[in-house]
Amino acid sequence: MRTLTRRTALFVAGGAAGWGLARASGAALPDLAGTERLGGNAPEGWLNDASLLEPTPVASHEMLGEGGEALADAFRARLAGGPPVNVGAARHSMGGHAIPPRGQALTLANAAVEVAPDRRTMRVHAGARWGEVIAALDPLGLSPKVMQSNNDFGVAATFCVNAHGWPVPHGPMGATVRSVRMVLPSGEWVRASREENPGLFAMSMGGYGLTGLITDLEVEVAENRRLVPAFTDLPGAGMAQAFRAAIADPQVEMAYGRLDVARERFFEDGVFIAYRPDADQSDLPAASGSGMLSRAARGIFRAQLGNEAWKGVRWDVETRLAPRIGGGPVTRNSLINEPVVTLDDRDPDRTDILHEYFVPPDAFPDFLQACRETIPASYQELLNVTLRWVDTDGESWLAYAAGPRIAAVMLFSQEMTARGEADMARMTRALIDRVLDLGGSYYLPYRPHATQEQFLRAYPRAPDFAARKRQLDPEGRLTSTFWDNYLVDL
Repeated sequence: MRTLTRRTALFVAGGAAGWGLARASGAALPDLAGTERLGGNAPEGWLNDASLLEPTPVASHEMLGEGGEALADAFRARLAGGPPVNVGAARHSMGGHAIPPRGQALTLANAAVEVAPDRRTMRVHAGARWGEVIAALDPLGLSPKVMQSNNDFGVAATFCVNAHGWPVPHGPMGATVRSVRMVLPSGEWVRASREENPGLFAMSMGGYGLTGLITDLEVEVAENRRLVPAFTDLPGAGMAQAFRAAIADPQVEMAYGRLDVARERFFEDGVFIAYRPDADQSDLPAASGSGMLSRAARGIFRAQLGNEAWKGVRWDVETRLAPRIGGGPVTRNSLINEPVVTLDDRDPDRTDILHEYFVPPDAFPDFLQACRETIPASYQELLNVTLRWVDTDGESWLAYAAGPRIAAVMLFSQEMTARGEADMARMTRALIDRVLDLGGSYYLPYRPHATQEQFLRAYPRAPDFAARKRQLDPEGRLTSTFWDNYLVDL
């Protein structure tokens, strides 16, 4: 029997409470007649990413399943000749970060995980997905220390974007990496860590694969435990205080917040969820996702699109019903063992677009006000926002957390038209300006709508990164659309 996680309970309970209302009230979305369509499935010889708005011609696309020295040799062969190279896994970025224009696109597929329980580490193939990692760790009573909230991303890709998760009180995933092995543009296979090649290590953490091609990583792991959630309703402006209290409580292992996205009370109300160990840690069940129930919830989540009544129903379910039916114990691994496709958009006219902003806790109420003045006035449909805590990142060259930050992860449903893209770009730039003025930053793996000036304000070490990259790669063997958009001219 599959665990009824809180994530499942939220949406499935919503179906019982409001599916009829959603269908009856209908969606209020603009007509697409006469619009210029964008994106979609990439034709042969092209690659796209999760945005579906970044179709890019490539010279070739190969799957590589080798490991160790064999993978290093395969990388050397591609670096030695032919067009420039880029390596990806799931390609969940949204601005061509893992696509080399007219270059050699390589996708890694290898689930090798070697666990050292006594060291609380694992040696993992660069292309292994987090779901495969969980499958290897779970029988040993272990769990990834930090990963995203979904399991279909590649481990090396997570390091290269320096993603974070919702375990507390941790910083980005790179803080849990002991070492990496990578093939440099010169063909040399090197190890990088905080003791060996420390500059290369720090630059590659959040370096978007532009410094070298990673073959494997040594990563810290944590104990898998049965956890119990506690739900607290609070004003949106009270999130910073709630996170601080959670960080100060050594019993809290995972925490996140949500905000009401209905326009009538936009970001006024919040719910904070903190997970603490259950008293009973015996006989932990095998890790499971939400399975069939969660997949069935997709339609309910999507019913919010253009439907303010359903957004209100969904919020009532999240704050009133979900704590009752989804508040039981669940293992750490089950909480994070969820694929992105669970709530995937299948509308050919729309695409899901993520934003993420990192805000100093003291400035969080001002951030909420900036969002109220910017998002509802736009043409965009915000379906969800999740709040997480990210500790200071003092290592990576392209660091987004110069101090402790509250991360606001926003999921928009964007119309795949020229007018939708133009409006998204305008709204994004307006939000970035407001966040930068508050001392915060924005996350790089998403749509390339930030201006060059905004990029440099948020990531002041970018010129140093570009200069060092050219020293490592004088012939430009490693490239991407992200490099072309923001770094090539620095």
